[in-house]
This record gives sequence, structure tokens and C-alpha cells, in this order.
Amino acid sequence: MIQRIQTIFLLLASIVSGVLANVFTLWDASYDADFFAYESIAMESMILKPIGVLFIISAILSFITIFLFKNRKLQFVINRINILLNFLLLGFIVYHVLNLSGETNVSEKGIGSFLPIISVFLLVFSNRFIKKDEDLVKSVDRLR
Repeated sequence: MIQRIQTIFLLLASIVSGVLANVFTLWDASYDADFFAYESIAMESMILKPIGVLFIISAILSFITIFLFKNRKLQFVINRINILLNFLLLGFIVYHVLNLSGETNVSEKGIGSFLPIISVFLLVFSNRFIKKDEDLVKSVDRLR
């Protein structure tokens, strides 16, 4: 059913990955150059390009998973794939943030670097409630 608590967590994870990634900066390489997630898609850097793409894929997967409420096992698996995707995204962000040049320009890490962590927590909470629903359905099936 679509009005379950995991739907709220999945919708929040989709909003974090899809909307907030363009609201909060990932890092600030110089004084007037804030870097958002979707700016990396247009760049030619092979390191930066996956960041925006992975944010979009994560948001789409979270949103699609909301409508798979009839197939809880598939919903659970897609959430796990999305968690791994967010860890990969976090790895790309940490790699780039650690390699920012801090000698000539003032480099600051933005709050947007923590968005994949928030998304992972939301996906883990949704998986927990999906598992509870699956266990409830199994226990009712045993009673029949």
C-alpha cells in the first residue's frame, strides 16, 4: 500500500538526492564558484561527471521504488542497490573533496557532501519497514 511509512522515507530520499543536491553546495573551490551536483553533468571531467549522474539515478530509483509496493522483495532489493549507489557516490565526493587544491584558492567543503549519508539512512529505515511488512504478511499467511 502506498500510504505506508516506508513511502515517506523513500520520498524523502528521492527529495534529498533529486532536489537538495542542487540546493546545497558540494564544495566551494574559489570565492565565487559554488559547485552543485548537477553542474558536474555538463563538465568534461571524468571524475566529476558521475557525481551528478549518480544523484539523478538515486533520486529516480527512490521514486520508482515507491510504486513497487506490491512486490516488497523487489522493493527491498532495489533499495539495497540504491544504498550501494549512494556509497559509491559518497566515495566519488570524498575522493574529489580530498583532492581539492587548497594552496591558491580557499576551498571549503559544503553541506551537500553529506547528502548521500542522509539518503542512505532514509533508505535503511525504509528497508526496515519493508521487512516488517513482509514478515507481517508471512505470519498472516501461516495462520491460514
